[in-house]
Parts: sequence; structure tokens; C-alpha cells
Amino acid sequence: MSAFSSVSVFQFLLRAAIAGLTLALVPLSHAADTVAGEVLVKLKSVAALPSVLAPYPGAVSTQFGSRPIYRFKLPASNNVDSVVVALRANADVLLAEPNTTHQSPEARKNQVWAVGTPSAYAAQWAPTAMRLREAHLFSKGAGIKVAVLDTGIDPTHPAFAGKLLPGYDFVDGDSDPTEVLCTPTPCSTAGIAFGHGTHVAGLIALVAPSAKIIPYRVLDPNGEGNAWVLAEALDRAITDGADVINMSLGTATRTRILESITKLFQCEAPDSTDPELDFSDSSYAVDLTRCATSLGPVVVAAAGNDGSSSVDEYPARERVKGLIAVGASNDSKHLTSFSNFGSWVQIAGPGEGITSTIPMSAVPGGYATWSGTSMAAPLVSGAAALLRSVQKDLAPRDVVRRLQDMATPLQKFGGGTTGIGQVDAAALVETCQMDIDGDGLVLPTTDGLMLMRAMMGMTGTAVSSAAVSGSPRSDWTAIRAYLVRVCAMTLP
Repeated sequence: MSAFSSVSVFQFLLRAAIAGLTLALVPLSHAADTVAGEVLVKLKSVAALPSVLAPYPGAVSTQFGSRPIYRFKLPASNNVDSVVVALRANADVLLAEPNTTHQSPEARKNQVWAVGTPSAYAAQWAPTAMRLREAHLFSKGAGIKVAVLDTGIDPTHPAFAGKLLPGYDFVDGDSDPTEVLCTPTPCSTAGIAFGHGTHVAGLIALVAPSAKIIPYRVLDPNGEGNAWVLAEALDRAITDGADVINMSLGTATRTRILESITKLFQCEAPDSTDPELDFSDSSYAVDLTRCATSLGPVVVAAAGNDGSSSVDEYPARERVKGLIAVGASNDSKHLTSFSNFGSWVQIAGPGEGITSTIPMSAVPGGYATWSGTSMAAPLVSGAAALLRSVQKDLAPRDVVRRLQDMATPLQKFGGGTTGIGQVDAAALVETCQMDIDGDGLVLPTTDGLMLMRAMMGMTGTAVSSAAVSGSPRSDWTAIRAYLVRVCAMTLP
């Protein structure tokens, strides 16, 4: 049965088009919500659970693997805020907080997609801005796994043929992370975030076509999830060997337990004096063993669409060394008007008018154009996959540093500098080779001639005229940049 059995495609697209015109940048409430009756707790030890839980008869605990981290589901008679205060006063409790909800930034801002085309997917401005053509001469992400924590995916989309690994649905608790139109079904109105995960995954496939994508459904069709589900998905992604984890989602409230779990998975040094880094209980042995043999994943998170330097977005804002917070740029080399740009935003990716995959049931052809930091994040995730493919010994924090160091400076929307650079995929992976024009061949009549002329001090068309027409580096600006930046030559 078609996913649109209860609503016509025409009606759905008409509503989407109207909403896109009138609501694309209308702010909604950014206040963090919580899951009713749920508290997340990190204890000093597993042995402390019975005594910590004893004051709350009827409460049900769920453990995070074998670790002393739990979700408490409290009876309706308990007030979550009061319980959190009491737990924090308990000597056996390291961290306690409500289970906060997370959303995709586009769902929160009610930004919807418009119909796109397959040709626009391949020919849009983002690949050129990131210099993907040049980057793919050196890496396409082979051997790398990228986890996508989002609304799920349409596994039948042709763009994902041969690119998907088995994932999981943490919303429904099954092994099928396929996106659904709405909850519950059937329904007459699609969820505002329907298609979000498929769109995000398609951008990773565009940048790193040889990488494998692992989809984890952590958000419902309205783009909503919670911290506990995110933690479970992170754990699964680590177990499944993800090299890069993309999270195009967030909340306005810092979640210290999720931050602690992220630090654990990124192999930060344990510190028993820091509640977030206290991994002294013997149940963390499996993590310590993993960290002795693995570098951990790079975590890429969307910075949010509030157009603000003061609004924080978590997990992007978390203080984790192997995590990178991603803002959005436009095709004029500016940070977009909707992108957050606080000092914690580390890099930007193309995020305005970005075409990617959408569930095949949503629109004929299966492509749509969307804007947001959720689109920028997977483009950066793809770039990280390219780098990890050719430099597998780079620690996550070094990947983050390299992404920032190689980025192209951006201007702020409305004027002024941002201190944020746009990801440059080619700069990440290029190595000096004799194939000067990047056509895949080393020829003395082209590459040798260009190199000789450049070494003689010649510039402009005197050098570029020798390049093969249509090659990635066929003009003097590109040739000079390659020889100077990648080959460390001194040129006029």
C-alpha cells in the first residue's frame, strides 16, 4: 500500500509549497521539552542501583548496556524536578537530569522541502563549492561507515543501491529503519519532518559515494526524539563500527549524560574527579578495551537554524573534542541568515537550497530541495568520510582540526567576517601528484608542460592553455592553488 493512501500527493505537495512560502523562517518555540516521568541517571557503580531506586517504589529502570547509566520511568505520583534534585544530592549519583527531547532543526522551524530533480542533485552548487570533483580524484570514502541518526531512510531509493548496511529503528524498536509518513497511521497529514533522514543520507552518498551508510531511526515523522534514544543509537553505531556519526538534530538544553556518553565513545581520558569522565566502575571495561584498539568515530552535529550567536544547540554545543558543530553557507560564500553562528560553531557546509533524495512515495522521482544546517551537517560528514578513508590513523579530534584548518573563510550574512569556514573537501584529501590538471593521466605534453611553465614564472593562460579541456584543474587559479597549497611550490 502506498504511504500516501490517506492523502493525495497533490494535496501534500500543495500544503508543503504554501508552508514553504509562509513559514520557512518563522521561529517557533525553542524551549526544551522533556519526556514525561523520565529521568536519566549516571551512578558511580552498578551496585548502587537498588539503594538509589529504593525511595521511588514503582519506578522502572532501563540500563545502558552494562554500564551504571539508567533511565528511570517514574510513577505519575512523582514530580520529575523534585526527583532530579533529590538524586543529585545522593552521594552515589554522578549525574541526574530529565530525559530531554530532541528535534531536527527544520522541523522545529517548520521549514519544509520543495520538489527537486535528479539532475539538480548532481549539478547543484554544493559539490562545486566543496570542490568534490577534485576531492574524488583522491578519495570517495571507500572502507568508511557513516551512521545517520535521523527519521530513518527510504531503502528502496536508487541513490542508495549498494550503499546501505543494516540499521535499526529505535522509535518502534525493530530492525526496519524505513521512514514512515506519520504516527499513528493511517493519517491525513504528513509529519513535518517526513523525508528528513532520507534527504540527509542522500547528501552523504553524494559526497562519499563509496562509503557505506548505516541508518538509525531516532526521530518520528515530526522530527522528535529524546536523549535516551540518542544514547542507545550512539551505542549501536559504535558497536556497528561507524567511523563517522551524523546528527542533524538538537535541543536547546545541555544534556550532561549524553555528553558523558559521547566522551566515553570518543575515548576521552577517564577522570574520576569529573562526573562526566568518571568511568571507574568495572562495567566500563568493554569501553576501555575498545579505546585501546580503536580511534572512535567523528561526530558531526547541526548547529541549528535560529540565525543567532547566542542560542545554543546540543549536542553540537557539547564540549567534546571529536565532535564538530556545523553551520550553513550559501552559494555566495556567506553564512546563511538562518544559521547559528556562535563561537562554538566550528565549520559550515552548503545548506541553502540543497537538493537530495526524498522517499520515493513522497514525490515522483524521489528528490527534493531543502534548506537548513541539517543539510550542511551531512555534507561535512561526507567530507570527514573522505579524509578517514585515506588517513585511517587520524584520531577524531585531528579530523575535526583538519576540517577547520582546510576550510574556506566565509562572510557573515549582512556583512562582516564570521571566523567560520566552509568545508573544502579537496583540501582535505589532495596529495601532490604529477597529474597537474587532474584528468587522471600524467602526460608530458600537458602536465609536464604546465609544471615547466609554472616553474619558469609563467602565469595565467600561458600555463592553463596546456591543460586538458574540462579537467578539474583547467584554469590558472585552480592550477596555481594546487601547486602552492598541495605541492608547496612558491609561485608568482
